[in-house]
Amino acid sequence: MKIRFVSALFVAILLASCSSTKNTGNDLAISLPIDTQINLTKVVEDKVPVTINPGRFTTETVTYHLPKVVQGTYSVSDFGKYIDDFKAFDYKGNQLSFNKTDTNTWVINNAFNLDYITYYVNDTFDIEVTGGIGGDTPFSPAGTNIEPDDYLLNLHGFIGYFDSLKSSQYKLEVTAPADFVRSSALQNAGTKTSDDGKTATTTYLASRYFDITDNPMMYGKFTVEKFQVGDINIVLSVYSPTNKHSAASLKDAMFKMMQAQKAFLGDINSTKRYDIFLYLSRGEQDSPKGFGALEHHTSTVVVMPEDMPEDALDESMIETVSHEFFHIVSPLSVHSEDVHYFDYNSPTFSKHLWMYEGVTEYFANLFQVNQGLISEEDFYGKMMGKIQTSLQMNDSMSFTEMSEHVLDDPYAKQYYNVYQKGALIGMCVDILMREESNGQRGILSLMKELSKKYGKDKPFEDDKLFDEIVAMTYPSLRTFFDTHVIGTTPINYNEFFNKVGLEIKEGKVKTNYIQNNGNLIIGGDGQKGTIFFTDLVADNSFWTEQGVLPNDVIKEIDGKQMTLQNANQILQDVYMWSPGKDIEVKLDRNGKEIIIKTKTTQSYTNGEALMPKDDATEAQIKLREAWLKG
Repeated sequence: MKIRFVSALFVAILLASCSSTKNTGNDLAISLPIDTQINLTKVVEDKVPVTINPGRFTTETVTYHLPKVVQGTYSVSDFGKYIDDFKAFDYKGNQLSFNKTDTNTWVINNAFNLDYITYYVNDTFDIEVTGGIGGDTPFSPAGTNIEPDDYLLNLHGFIGYFDSLKSSQYKLEVTAPADFVRSSALQNAGTKTSDDGKTATTTYLASRYFDITDNPMMYGKFTVEKFQVGDINIVLSVYSPTNKHSAASLKDAMFKMMQAQKAFLGDINSTKRYDIFLYLSRGEQDSPKGFGALEHHTSTVVVMPEDMPEDALDESMIETVSHEFFHIVSPLSVHSEDVHYFDYNSPTFSKHLWMYEGVTEYFANLFQVNQGLISEEDFYGKMMGKIQTSLQMNDSMSFTEMSEHVLDDPYAKQYYNVYQKGALIGMCVDILMREESNGQRGILSLMKELSKKYGKDKPFEDDKLFDEIVAMTYPSLRTFFDTHVIGTTPINYNEFFNKVGLEIKEGKVKTNYIQNNGNLIIGGDGQKGTIFFTDLVADNSFWTEQGVLPNDVIKEIDGKQMTLQNANQILQDVYMWSPGKDIEVKLDRNGKEIIIKTKTTQSYTNGEALMPKDDATEAQIKLREAWLKG
């Protein structure tokens, strides 16, 4: 999962026949697969009907769940709260009694007579403001969308599971208007069009419930582009409500990025297809507002604002999708038993978010400088930004403890640090390995070795991973893990930078248009309902050059009136500004209107910067080259 930065601050073999060996457990069903139907032509009041036929049970009661938590989110979603009009029917068409024991669970009585269940599903995008995915800070990429032109089907929001049948095969039929574009990586068993030609039903096959939740779909009127990167088939699906953007307009940037990623990864080949689903938000009241991406093993769902300029969207997609694509290394190829045997309603979590999210985020930055997509200076800036942001969080909290208890307080509030300090942990391990091996080995080679040892079908034991890594590498990593990852001692980053001839020192550093060194230069007054520049604006070169003063109230940006309600979305746009953009900003200074109409230039601030040492030795410079370009 990758959360957009400003948003976070604000607010085997598949089905061969219709029979299989019996499952064991309380919810024993005789016939398989589980027959599931989603009908997009029968939407009622923005709700989609779903029918689940599990086959005949041989027990008195069975339990059906919608997920409480889905993989990759590390937060409670409670998809059961989007289910309406749940009904269970026997073989004579009569309704069976059931008990709803919690938000996500239905216990059905007389289950040996159960034929099928039905219910309607609400989407999450429409109600994010009043308690959608993630509550006050919605995470839209994990959500669902139901509207005439586009259906974003994160299937964990539509299809549940019976307790002991998560390993059962599924046959999913999706019925939709015949002219809809369909995009999914699930095995397609064919499409049948109705006699009148108006509707079409596509049948998909899944080997188990995990494959249902791990393969999102998009149906509707959107654009699709396919391209090959090495031996991986990339499918890019883009929904843009006003057609401002398209899969074709994003294709070049995604191809260049993923080609560089594949070159960086080398011989890691864990998937033959990778899907990117991009939903662009109109920014209206019922539009999704929690921007970012949710990884699946071989796909990602991304939600971004539609009004972003093309170059800004390209940049944002590169930053976001590159992170998600690197998840084909971890957790797809390297993961613990907590991930492999994930319990959607009573999950346990691994101690190793430093690897799943942190190393993944580190790779998403390292590959760019390694493949020449960004300069070394820009890479240093990215790492420095992570240091500054991580220091605003609890830098003395055990990272393994936080990971293992990520749903609970006080750890949940520290989750965002997996993208900051987690990436820096990966960087330090990389530098240590480069030093110990005279530049020949790094964290990428470690992940490749772990991938070969385990792979997608063999999990590691959570408590033994550090021992295995140390046995595969060097004793210095044991000291590092014990002190800074398991332990609570903050990392002295200069100690590691010195090994590669770098140092952190005061200087002029690049910044964006709403922050200085990771600190927001904009505040809000809840009583007055205003957004204003704080005293920190005085240290932001772009705004000072425009004459902006502390306490100036922001009334409009590029014709959009600024309010507390829409500030998050507008400021995310400002965060993505790049030099050379024409802007118009209206301010209120003690009742006087100030209009700034100009072209953006690079903004700078004073602060700590990561830069080469003047007295770096030849050995340090050589090690730096191995680290960044090896």
